[in-house]
Amino acid sequence: MSELKDRLRVLLVEDSEDDALLLLRALKKGGIEPYYRMVDTESAMEAALSKSDWDLVITDHSLPGFTSFRVLELARQLAADLPVIIVSGLIGEDVAVSAMKAGAQDYIMKNNLARLIPAIHREMREVTVRLAKKEAESTLQHMAYHDSLTDLVNRREFERQLDAALHDSRKSARDCVLLYLDLDQFKIINDTCGHRAGDELLKQLAKLLGQNLRANDTLARLGGDEFGVLLRGCDAIDARKVAESLCEEVREYRFVWEGKPFAVSLSVGMVIIGSRYKTASELLSHADLACYAAKDRGRNNVQVYESSDKDMQQRQRDMQWTSRLQEALQTDNFFLCHQEMVPLQEKSADGFRTEFLVRLRQGNEIIPPGAFIPAAERFGLMPRIDRRVIELAFAYLDRTGLGREPTGTFFINLSGGSLSDAELFNFIRTKVEQHSILPHRVCFEITETSAIANLSDTIGFIERARHDGFKFALDDFGSGMSSFSYLKALPIDYLKVDGGFIRNMIADPIDMGIVDACNRIGHAAGLKTIAEFVETDEVKECLRKLGLDFAQGYGISKPVPLEQ
Repeated sequence: MSELKDRLRVLLVEDSEDDALLLLRALKKGGIEPYYRMVDTESAMEAALSKSDWDLVITDHSLPGFTSFRVLELARQLAADLPVIIVSGLIGEDVAVSAMKAGAQDYIMKNNLARLIPAIHREMREVTVRLAKKEAESTLQHMAYHDSLTDLVNRREFERQLDAALHDSRKSARDCVLLYLDLDQFKIINDTCGHRAGDELLKQLAKLLGQNLRANDTLARLGGDEFGVLLRGCDAIDARKVAESLCEEVREYRFVWEGKPFAVSLSVGMVIIGSRYKTASELLSHADLACYAAKDRGRNNVQVYESSDKDMQQRQRDMQWTSRLQEALQTDNFFLCHQEMVPLQEKSADGFRTEFLVRLRQGNEIIPPGAFIPAAERFGLMPRIDRRVIELAFAYLDRTGLGREPTGTFFINLSGGSLSDAELFNFIRTKVEQHSILPHRVCFEITETSAIANLSDTIGFIERARHDGFKFALDDFGSGMSSFSYLKALPIDYLKVDGGFIRNMIADPIDMGIVDACNRIGHAAGLKTIAEFVETDEVKECLRKLGLDFAQGYGISKPVPLEQ
């Protein structure tokens, strides 16, 4: 029988040797020569089920003090997937139906054993299906709680265990500590060697970290290159020793990919689990803050979360801003104002110029960019905000027709993160076609610091965009120590002098000299110069005499929301 094992393992629950021989003869006639054991008491059946694996139970219905209902109950308790077939000479239809409802796979009268072989074939097939289904369900359950790459506990299960640890901490004095681990060089390996190398590194480190933890601790992959460790029954002093030893193990480890070795290290945030915390997400948030503090303080170290730490307080405020910004991106709470620029020289009066400025609306409150942009930059949200600004600006230029006029220049700010976005240029091109905008009407504005930080990406982006007709302005010029040397490398049209020098130039001769030098260098490079933060007529007149081309600031025009 190809569908059955070579020797079918049958547990016979029967107290009659003659009836058992009849059953075995029927099996042999049907081509089955089983390995079998006969039991006739509850205790004997329990022992048989606990010591051996069986393929099938064939039971009489009524043994003295031991009915088939009890047989079914024991099978459910001790071998849930084991099929049970009742073979009896004294069973009524009502009892048979009740037995089937209780879990019997079939009932067969002793005077009709011809049905037994087909029933066994059927049950063996269905057992295979049931076991495959159970294995699939077990696999799915494992996948639901484990990371597919490293096979570590995943974030969902880790948060459940953290909640359980919090609950235990309120009921007992048992110490528990959370460690939040972040790899310091993962992006370098991913970028230089590819994601296969990054995945292999994560698998190797998961194994390395697990070897240095106790059996009752939990190691989880929280996402990306971040891991979590729940240390149970461990006080703050010992937990720090564990964290430092993990840092040391990883620091001494060398990852080799295609013959090339890489050094990696950990930054670790540590939180003492206690009654002050209410949820796992709060614990993870504070551990993440501490981990970022470890990175900010040199990487490859351990930082304990301290609510009084100013850096952690600032990062917590930034993280709160992050959730608000995520919501704003989904609910269209960003809107644009514009601030006009005026020509300071007659030769510069060749069409108006204005800058689009992003604002955030929350309820009745209008939030200026200085309140949320640092957080957006720190958490990588500025490219998304930049795209939203471009969408809003282009839609306005399309709606008003200003984007197709023969004159006029509209300045749009781009962050450093956007300059490294390989898809941004295609996005801009798509929006230009969608809104029928003349590229010559748009001037993208980038800060000096972001341009220098991403010099190669910046130059590539500017050259492609200028080829399509877009203009570029370098903002905050003069704020960096190497401003003049980098200027020759950047193909731009406008130079915006850092407003910090403009504000005090009347009272401070050094500021006056810097503004004058910036203007002269800009003109020597063939650029038009713009002064920011012009707040008085006196400053405006001084700038005119110095020869700057345009002025912008509250003394010229305040930002005004775009007409809807």
